Amino acid sequence: MLYEKERAEFVDAGRTLYDRGYATGAAGNMSMLLCDGNLLATPTGSCMGRLVAEELSVISPSGELIGGKKATKEVAFHMALYAGNPDIRAVVHLHSCYCTALACLKDLDAGNVLRPFTPYVVMRMGEIPLIPYYRPGSPKLAEELGRVAAGHLAFLMANHGMIACGRDLTAAVNNAEELEATAKLYFVLANDRDRIRYLTQEEIRELR
Repeated sequence: MLYEKERAEFVDAGRTLYDRGYATGAAGNMSMLLCDGNLLATPTGSCMGRLVAEELSVISPSGELIGGKKATKEVAFHMALYAGNPDIRAVVHLHSCYCTALACLKDLDAGNVLRPFTPYVVMRMGEIPLIPYYRPGSPKLAEELGRVAAGHLAFLMANHGMIACGRDLTAAVNNAEELEATAKLYFVLANDRDRIRYLTQEEIRELR
């Protein structure tokens, strides 16, 4: 089977995210760039915890389905991220609880939705831009993500969920978990927000 190692890694990553409660039902999707320039992606309507290696979608650089089942309707924004940022080699999109709750709040800083209060998001991902709300699968999502892809490895989609990227699938999954954990801390501290010690600009510069 072509891409056997990559398919196995992909299925394992999906199961890990599902088993830990970051993905539910048929929500969320993933992709990874292959060494020949093709893309491996979750099929439409698939459950991250029950992916089948032989059914994974294989997409050409031009967006053509060349193997497996029909890809998720959101594969267009994955391709926009790859085109806009050469450091991105894998993309994880989740409707995880705390990131999605954060994405539903009004008046977030569109340039960076999480003002840094721990070093880890800064070290792994830097600033997290907010993408305006568009219906899932809208071409506008790909346009917006392509516009801000350069220099970013994670994004919050308003009223929708999160996207975490990385140099490989392991890094993208780790970034997704770190972002969800930080969003959870944001809500844990909800009653003490005026007492949070945020990182200073000098401390942020040092981390970067």
